[in-house]
Amino acid sequence: QVQLRESGGGLAQPGGSLRLSCVASGFTFSNYAMSWARQAPGKALEWVSGILKDGGDTEYADSVKGRFTISRDNAKNTVYLEMNNLKPEDTALYLCYKDRRLKRYGPIPHLLNEYDYWGQGTQVTVSS
Repeated sequence: QVQLRESGGGLAQPGGSLRLSCVASGFTFSNYAMSWARQAPGKALEWVSGILKDGGDTEYADSVKGRFTISRDNAKNTVYLEMNNLKPEDTALYLCYKDRRLKRYGPIPHLLNEYDYWGQGTQVTVSS
């Protein structure tokens, strides 16, 4: 069965960095776009970043553009989210999502109902 397992969260100071990982199993990872989303306490789920199946295209929410970088290693069935210059407002549970469409060539969907599986998430807390 499809499994997505996030890791790498933790406590970071403002201006600091973290690297999140999501290891996938149960499907042909290289055939699907992937995304990261986050949910802050008391706020709606927010799409953060996405990457096409071959890594040829990436997109970011305006709130993280220039600070976060998404990447993937299809040989390791893993998608990453490098987060730099972290801000307190980045505090949230971060989840990775699998696209429901096989071999999507673009554009990267921002609506989370375009994804059919997600993990349990990894908590990121940014505080001094």
